[in-house]
Amino acid sequence: MTVAVDDSGGSARTISNDILSIDFSTPRGVQDVTGVNSSGMERLLLLADFSVTISGVFNDASNMSHDVFKTVSSASVTRTVTITHSGQVLPNETAFTDYSLSRSPTGELTYSAPGTLNSTTVPTWA
Repeated sequence: MTVAVDDSGGSARTISNDILSIDFSTPRGVQDVTGVNSSGMERLLLLADFSVTISGVFNDASNMSHDVFKTVSSASVTRTVTITHSGQVLPNETAFTDYSLSRSPTGELTYSAPGTLNSTTVPTWA
């Protein structure tokens, strides 16, 4: 698996080596449209969404994870997140809402960066 995220200048940076885990989903809203004459549920699929949380090891080398996420809290910039696995590609325009760092009692410095869809483009695997 590879993960690339745009830095604040719009350049895609492959930061897969820094990532310990990634959680992402492509949910859709659902509307209940069950009439009173039905004994089973009827639903409509609504708008598509995307969310991601990238967690990893702090790396302040040039063009790596800290360079990519360090401006998240100060810049309202949409970032392209591109997840590639087994030849399948899932690109999404994402607004990251946080870049939190955590130091454990044993000295590990890790980060977490959650983001959500920030465009009208439906998340689609290519």
